[in-house]
Amino acid sequence: MGSLFRSEEMTLCQLFLQSEAAYACVSELGELGLVQFRDLNPDVNVFQRKFVNEVRRCDEMERKLRYLEKEIKKDGIPMLDTGESPEAPQPREMIDLEATFEKLENELREVNQNAEALKRNFLELTELKHILRKTQVFFDEQEGGIGTTTESMTRALITDEVRTGHSMGPVQLGFVAGVILRERLAAFERMLWRACRGNVFLRQAMIETPLEDPSNGDQVYKSVFIIFFQGDQLKTRVKKICEGFRATLYPCPEAPADRREMAMGVMTRIEDLNTVLGQTQDHRHRVLVAAAKNLKNWFVKVRKIKAIYHTLNLFNLDVTQKCLIAECWVPVLDMETIQLALRRGTERSGSSVPPILNRMQTFENPPTYNRTNKFTKAFQALIDAYGVASYREMNPAPYTIITFPFLFAVMFGDLGHGTIMALFGLWMIRKEKGLAAQKTTNEIWNIFFGGRYIIFLMGVFSMYTGLIYNDIFSKSLNIFGSHWQINYNKTTVLNNKHLQLNPNTTDYEGTPYPLGMDPIWQVATANKIIFHNSYKMKISIIFGVIHMIFGVSLSLHNHTYFKNRNALLYEFIPQLVFLVMMFFYLALLMFIKWNRYAASNKNPFDAACAPSILITFIDMVLGNTPKQVENCSPYMFAGQSFFQKLFRFIALCCIPVMLLGRPLKIIQERRQANRQNLTGATSDAEVGMTNGTAGGVAGHGGGGDPHEEEELSEIAIHQGIHTIEFVLGSVSHTASYLRLWALSLAHAQLAEVLWNMVLSIGLKQEGWPGGIMLTVVFAFWAVLTIGILVLMEGLSAFLHTLRLHWVEFQSKFYKGAGYAFQPFAFDQIIENGDAAAVEGAV
Repeated sequence: MGSLFRSEEMTLCQLFLQSEAAYACVSELGELGLVQFRDLNPDVNVFQRKFVNEVRRCDEMERKLRYLEKEIKKDGIPMLDTGESPEAPQPREMIDLEATFEKLENELREVNQNAEALKRNFLELTELKHILRKTQVFFDEQEGGIGTTTESMTRALITDEVRTGHSMGPVQLGFVAGVILRERLAAFERMLWRACRGNVFLRQAMIETPLEDPSNGDQVYKSVFIIFFQGDQLKTRVKKICEGFRATLYPCPEAPADRREMAMGVMTRIEDLNTVLGQTQDHRHRVLVAAAKNLKNWFVKVRKIKAIYHTLNLFNLDVTQKCLIAECWVPVLDMETIQLALRRGTERSGSSVPPILNRMQTFENPPTYNRTNKFTKAFQALIDAYGVASYREMNPAPYTIITFPFLFAVMFGDLGHGTIMALFGLWMIRKEKGLAAQKTTNEIWNIFFGGRYIIFLMGVFSMYTGLIYNDIFSKSLNIFGSHWQINYNKTTVLNNKHLQLNPNTTDYEGTPYPLGMDPIWQVATANKIIFHNSYKMKISIIFGVIHMIFGVSLSLHNHTYFKNRNALLYEFIPQLVFLVMMFFYLALLMFIKWNRYAASNKNPFDAACAPSILITFIDMVLGNTPKQVENCSPYMFAGQSFFQKLFRFIALCCIPVMLLGRPLKIIQERRQANRQNLTGATSDAEVGMTNGTAGGVAGHGGGGDPHEEEELSEIAIHQGIHTIEFVLGSVSHTASYLRLWALSLAHAQLAEVLWNMVLSIGLKQEGWPGGIMLTVVFAFWAVLTIGILVLMEGLSAFLHTLRLHWVEFQSKFYKGAGYAFQPFAFDQIIENGDAAAVEGAV
């Protein structure tokens, strides 16, 4: 549990591995996921490193696997995923994997090429079949019912008669037939008319069924056309236009018998092609089904191999080229586990030389490593989103597990809405294995699923605060009955909405409600908001002051752990005293006012004489004398004026201590250190002169602090900014906690508005139409409740709670200036899935 409250202790180690055992040892460390390697070749280009060829081979294998995956997904074949992670293959197994992938890729490409060629032939035959059918209609019209078609076409095509003294007979026309994309037909017809000056005759007919494009598999719509013309010149021009519009021309016999014979031959060839295409698709399907069974495991193996060689490229080679040297950050508690993993890798590789793992001394800041499980992981992610903790700094995550859902629930207090949220979180927790196995790419869902434990706790805490507020969907739970007894006439009560009950009379029993608020406040219209305002505003300030004092108290553990005596004396103590003297006293005044003032005549402190806490606090800060009200004391207890002056004086004295204490103490320490160094240097010089070795002191004072001392001006400026930020921030942060009050009231009012303006409409209807109306209205109300009050209001409360923890709470003790521990772990690499993630992980 130590690492939950403070990050793990880390150490920098130097690792010596034999070349033949390096691969197996790094593989074992990748399975373990507890070592972060450093790059010992930062100036070496990635293409000049030792294992760059192996990485390229892995890239090529990954490319082939992605090609197979694309083809498998294209056919809709499910890929087998057992959820198991195979071990990283041995280097010699790379050759077998490469050969397998090469064979599969070549076979699949050959099958695809053959299938594409067959589909292209099938497309051509299908188009030819449609041409023979459609053009037959054109020729039948020419030869049959309309006998003058040829003459009319001839007159349209011939512009000048040949004047030889007698008229020529019927002219023989040429023609071409083909298919064209339907969307190009209009432009194609216009171009023919303009280029041939109207000396062509075009007939076209649409192909009703779409045809498959063999290059990309898309469904396209085409039309059949036939063009009549006269002369070779027009023929050449027509063919060029067809070529420009990518129209496909097909031979079409003139004689009807030849067309029928060709059509029969085309149908026979189409049937044969269908048979061959079916066999080709079956063979392709069998190849893909066999590959789909192993594709996931192949991806895992290749990515593990690639990650290992990426990591080996971070190592250095010794002079003999037989040993690899690495530097890595490891948790101190896991040193023995890492040693065992290295031993297993050495035994698996058959090496006789054991690896050497030595701890190194360094002045570098180690990475921050907080162990998490599936429950604490989400809360740790909230903290790390603000900033990764400095090394061995207090971790706010364990305290956030309680304070985060509680402060959220103060703003989201509703038993009904909290139940919906808790049930949703509980459902994700119960189904987490199945939901995690889906591995969806939906970012919003992944955020919800990752925070399932947070959602569940926020829902449970909201149920508790909703019970305290006695609020469920803007209505109350009248479990214990009201402690207010109404003795008025019913008509009088209903007709006077602003009628208020007097607690000084027999209307009130005089004892508090057993749990939470009295249910009568939900039906109060005159002073419900006034009562809730007073109550929720005060508890917001109380929770805020306690939260801030707790944050300052946690800084004590940081100062004592790092043995920072100056920060303990001149930061922690004056900060805590300042908060207690000013703001804890403010919270204490609220309890005193609640306890001493009441509406009962028997109480010596009349509620009408209760002073305003806000005015009292302002008078205390400014040193003003409170105004005397007739027959009322401006003070809540005896000696209040003296104590307030004392508290204000102590709080003001804390400000110069925070501002000047630490810089003055550092100046004093540096002067003492300089005097000691000067005295020590004089003594050493005298000893050296006596021994005749004046130069012997050179090696004595050579080891200084590796970090340069910070300038006194920078220390003073930093301390001044820190002091001003804390003093002014104490006021603004206390006021910031009023968001607990504001959002709680907003949530309650939205729920009440939704009930009164939506659901109550259905509840007022009677008879069977009322049942139908209620069903429709309830569905609408439920959608708005979940969409607005649970999702949108829940998100708003979540963000405000996050701000209270990041700014108001963590700023009191948490620096967040560290960097995360990123171990070389196969699980993370496989989860990320791509090469960029592999490089980032190693």
